[in-house]
Amino acid sequence: MEHHLKQKLSVLPNQPGCYLMKARNGTIIYVGKAKNLRNRVRSYFTGSHDGKTQRLVLEIVDFEYIVTSSDLEALVLEMNLIKKHDPRYNVMLKDDKSYPYIKITNEKHPRLITSRQIKKKSGRYFGPYPNAYAANETKKLLDRIYPLRKCNKLPDRVCLYYHMGQCLAPCVYDVTEEQNREMVEGIIRFLNGGHQDVKKDLQKKMEKAAEELEFERAKELRDQIRHIESVMEQQKMVHTDQKDRDVFGYHVDKGWMCVQVFFVRQGKLIERDVSLFPIYNDSEEEFLSFVGQFYLQKNHIMPKEILVPKHVENELLEKLLKIPVSQPQRGKKKDLVNLATKNAKIALSEKFELIQRDEERTIKAIENLGNQLGIDTPIRIEAFDNSNIQGTNPVSAMVVFTDGKPDKKQYRKYKIKTVEGPDDYASMREVTRRRYSRVLKEDIPLPDLIIIDGGKGQISAAIDVLENELGLSIPVCGLVKDDKHNTAQLMMGDPPAIVPLSRNSQEFYLLQRIQDEVHRFAITFHRQIREKGMVQSSLDSIPGIGEKRRKALLRHFGSFKRIKQASVEDLTNAQIPSSVAENIVTYFADLEKDREEK
Repeated sequence: MEHHLKQKLSVLPNQPGCYLMKARNGTIIYVGKAKNLRNRVRSYFTGSHDGKTQRLVLEIVDFEYIVTSSDLEALVLEMNLIKKHDPRYNVMLKDDKSYPYIKITNEKHPRLITSRQIKKKSGRYFGPYPNAYAANETKKLLDRIYPLRKCNKLPDRVCLYYHMGQCLAPCVYDVTEEQNREMVEGIIRFLNGGHQDVKKDLQKKMEKAAEELEFERAKELRDQIRHIESVMEQQKMVHTDQKDRDVFGYHVDKGWMCVQVFFVRQGKLIERDVSLFPIYNDSEEEFLSFVGQFYLQKNHIMPKEILVPKHVENELLEKLLKIPVSQPQRGKKKDLVNLATKNAKIALSEKFELIQRDEERTIKAIENLGNQLGIDTPIRIEAFDNSNIQGTNPVSAMVVFTDGKPDKKQYRKYKIKTVEGPDDYASMREVTRRRYSRVLKEDIPLPDLIIIDGGKGQISAAIDVLENELGLSIPVCGLVKDDKHNTAQLMMGDPPAIVPLSRNSQEFYLLQRIQDEVHRFAITFHRQIREKGMVQSSLDSIPGIGEKRRKALLRHFGSFKRIKQASVEDLTNAQIPSSVAENIVTYFADLEKDREEK
């Protein structure tokens, strides 16, 4: 352990707070909370740890801490710090899963919609519906029964929904506030568990319509009743009080946690949420953090009550969430918590084999690759590939792999600006210079390893720019392909030499995936540039077509192919003068004739 870390550990306070673990370049890689900062932070640097925690500890070069006045303050601060810094090891927050809700909008003429974003002042929400199909089917059912408006903006004439009886057409006809209020109240009653009352009302209306010989109307009402039965009566009652509650259970094994959440609505278990993630802190602390983030940062609507296992600090959660949090000791509520916990245990055991396989393909692969290259574990890898056809439209592309997995938000594309003709070495110099000049200027984290799709010349070109122009010392290696365009060899050094790798190893498979991905990304970009150039050059050669009309044509028709197929009438409808439209049709007809003659 470094001397400055020992000094900082020796003065840690015995108070609650949050700690921020830092890697090279000051990047925050983990945020945690503790009732006692001294004990918690010291625990990372003493004793034995499992493999993944050991990887975290090996990356830590510094840490910060913030003292709070209570454990509750520490929990809130932890959530805010994670949201701000998005640390790589706080993986459970990277799940961007969101559930649909059914929403009644706060408008003069309300709408019924499904939404995954919650803006509480814009309407009233019901849910969540972890099963999106169930949410959509329920909305369709309500659309049949309560004809609220469907359009985002009121049109100037009635639409198909009016003719189907699913809208009162406030765009054309007067729909009173009273009518809207009655429909909204009916929907609220329905979604709050009153679908049986709605079903009885429809039954009476159906019988009345049949008595009055309105058989078509009676049939419509009968179909609505059947739809209620099929959509709303599939779930079994698990509690008679019909109270909305979320039931949490969790299980921990081998440094991983699985949390199961059962959503109980109107006394029925409608769906469950399963979250699986590695933990680096005390399991109870991690669970508390998870529940807090589940509601306060993922914007789940809170139920009337939450049920948790008996060893969880329910009082802390109650203060944080401001709703009742119970630890049932007996009865159906305890059975639900036990069932959620049992499911968590089963899910974790089933996933372990997949987790281990994934770690072998990613984390273990980059560790082994680092050992083979004699460098630190390359957490962040940046790979480059050039693409051109005989020097035309030269481009380069960069992909990023973090922890052995593609990080597509970090991908970048480059048009080569200073190179003429097919010169891969000069192209590599340009893109290396542009990329890492910007990295230095904008203080972007440096990669742990740079991979070049190429051999000795490309590697030497990149190293020369990095070391002699930019003063950077970043390991650079190259991937050489065989005659069949498959990954064959790994080269590194100056001068570059072959690094022996087993072709059956996970690190070799990882390099194959990186090379295939950067090649795919570069080729796709090159095709886009080439096709755009073909469209421009073809249209620009037609008399009467300049940049403005070329853009207008592409905007109107959507593609070069549809422009070629357009008639004179189609083109004049796109505001093209008839003489120019005839030039376009003649131009493409002559091209087709020349092609047939050849």
